[in-house]
Amino acid sequence: MTTEARITDPSLAAVIETSRAAREQAQALVDLIAQATAVDNNAPIPGDVLTEISRQQKLLITSIAHLRGLHRAAHFRARDTKSKTAEARHEVDVLHLQLQNLYYEQRHLEGEIAACEGFEHTYQQLPLIPVEDFLAQHPEHAEDDENALMVARINHERAEREALEQQRLELQKRKQKLIAENKKRRDDLANLDKDLEKFIDAAKPIQKMFEKVV
Repeated sequence: MTTEARITDPSLAAVIETSRAAREQAQALVDLIAQATAVDNNAPIPGDVLTEISRQQKLLITSIAHLRGLHRAAHFRARDTKSKTAEARHEVDVLHLQLQNLYYEQRHLEGEIAACEGFEHTYQQLPLIPVEDFLAQHPEHAEDDENALMVARINHERAEREALEQQRLELQKRKQKLIAENKKRRDDLANLDKDLEKFIDAAKPIQKMFEKVV
């Protein structure tokens, strides 16, 4: 494939076509001058030949001027294309950097998800009643998914513990009350012993009087 066949831009194709035409015109002018001076370099060139040479020179100058204009326009277009290519490349680089950041974030999130999935939460260690026993007590949760069923079991365990805690507090209150009552009885018995001792001590003189009488 020739260079001309690979060029698809119309402006560059026009440059090549004009360049080819100018080259052919230059070659034709050279051939014409060579033919006119082939016989005798010192002989004058005929007028019709000079006229044709002048015409060919004007055509060549016109083609060269046209070629320069096309070359200048192609140069400006190439510079503009280069600028646009640099801008597009910059946009691609920015998008590539953003894509890399997304990849890094994706890997980070995947690592976080894996850590969360492998994390042993405290609720997994709770001494919950077996699922079969829970469903036997609460058949309304039979159609729940795994998460909803776990939440229901945890709520059930909490309610049971709260009830047990309430019973414990009530029993503790009763215990404190019984302790207070027992203490009061001990204090009453101690006071009774003191009163009895006082009564015995007070009755001793009377007892001695009865002993003397007897």
